[in-house]
Amino acid sequence: MRVVIAAVGRLKKGPERDLAERYRKRAADTGRNAGLPIFDVIEIRESRADSSERRMIEESIAIANVIPERAVTVVLDERGENISSASLAGHLQGWRAENKTAAVFIIGGHEGLAASLREKTDLALAFGAATWPHQLVRIMLLEQLYRAVTILSGHPYHRGS
Repeated sequence: MRVVIAAVGRLKKGPERDLAERYRKRAADTGRNAGLPIFDVIEIRESRADSSERRMIEESIAIANVIPERAVTVVLDERGENISSASLAGHLQGWRAENKTAAVFIIGGHEGLAASLREKTDLALAFGAATWPHQLVRIMLLEQLYRAVTILSGHPYHRGS
């Protein structure tokens, strides 16, 4: 099963991009032992439409176009569920056992996501009640995915936090 992060916007070269790539590579390397060998980040171009509604729709359509058939979709949303690292690992393990083609984690743009896309997602996750910059959400998600695959592979990185 592939793990995909579909994120609106591009991380510019610098420490945030380096850290995101470090966790992506670690997740892919460790994920091989857990049957999750592919971790991709697909950067969705930010819409230049005049209205916020049109930007949301255009970005949501672009995201929908990268979701493979039979994939599970997870949206990052401040109204989503707060789950533990072990629970995230359990979700990944369950989706893999269900023969899902991919787990696609969606990080919308500044305007958010169109309701039509949000309503079709299988799970909404939050990293607490605070509002986080999209760049940090991507890094935190990649770190949590890395932590989840370490749990699944029995690696000592995860120590109950």
